[in-house]
Amino acid sequence: MTEAQLTPDSAPACAANGEHDRGAQSQQPAQRPLFNPPIDIYESSEGLVLIADLPGVTIQSLDLQIQDNRLTLYGRVKPFLPAGAKLLHQEYAEGDFLRSFILSDEVDHERIVARLNAGVLEVLLPKAPLAQPRRIQVNGH
Repeated sequence: MTEAQLTPDSAPACAANGEHDRGAQSQQPAQRPLFNPPIDIYESSEGLVLIADLPGVTIQSLDLQIQDNRLTLYGRVKPFLPAGAKLLHQEYAEGDFLRSFILSDEVDHERIVARLNAGVLEVLLPKAPLAQPRRIQVNGH
């Protein structure tokens, strides 16, 4: 596999109305910022492995989809402030994560697996099996 098999998508991440286009399931208000999570990609013997840092994202708030060769990850972060607590200091902005990539035809979409552990998402993008050469029989009239 080569680096060109997983390409960051440069298409706009948000819909024109300022909301993330997620169909009828849910809409994200425009006042919450969307961040591009940092990504590492490496190649293993099985295929490509994508690692994304998604602090505050849980399995329940993560949406990972493939449509038309585009892998999209969207992680919603719920604010964490215990009941009755008052925020005194905050060093990072609260928001959600959105990132998408264009996959090559060399990725087997049916075998993609992902796991989330302590805010780190790991996605295995296995290599598609190569088409085996075969002999074609030619018949006469």
